[in-house]
Amino acid sequence: MAGNNPPVVRDHNRNLFFITPPILSGDPDPPAACRAERTGLMAKRSRTYIWQFTIGLGFLSGIWTAIGIDPTEVILNTLGTATGEIYPDPALRQIFIILPTILLLISVWGAYKRGKVLGLASILIAYLAGLSILVALWTSFLLLLAAIGIGYLATGRRLL
Repeated sequence: MAGNNPPVVRDHNRNLFFITPPILSGDPDPPAACRAERTGLMAKRSRTYIWQFTIGLGFLSGIWTAIGIDPTEVILNTLGTATGEIYPDPALRQIFIILPTILLLISVWGAYKRGKVLGLASILIAYLAGLSILVALWTSFLLLLAAIGIGYLATGRRLL
C-alpha cells in the first residue's frame, strides 16, 4: 500500500539562505542534495579566493617586497619602453605609470567584494607572512596558515 501513495510535494522555499524548487519525493530530507551542491560551491569559492587573493595578492606580493623586486613594475616598464619606441606619445607613457595603481585598486576591490573585511585581513596577514619569510621561516609559515584559515572563513560566511 505504501508504494501506491502519490508523491508528496514539499515546499522548502521558506529558508532564506537558499531557494529550492518544490521536490517531488518521499525523502525525509529532500534539500540534502541542494545543501551538498551549495557546500561544493562554497568550497570552490573558498579555494579560488585563497589562491587568487590570499596567496596570490597577499603572500606572493610580500615575498616580492622582501626580495626587493616588483614584477608588475618590471613588466609594465618593459612594455612602456617598447610601446614608447613604437608610438612615442607622453599620454601613453602616463598610462603605464598609472596602471600599477589601477591594477592594485581593482585587486583590492575584488578581494573586498568576495571576502569583505575578514578577507582583506587574510590578505594583510598573508602579505606579512611573505614579508617575513626571509627572516623567520616558521613564523611566516604559521602566519600563512592563519591567513588561509581566515580566507576560508571569509568566503564561507557569505552565500552568494
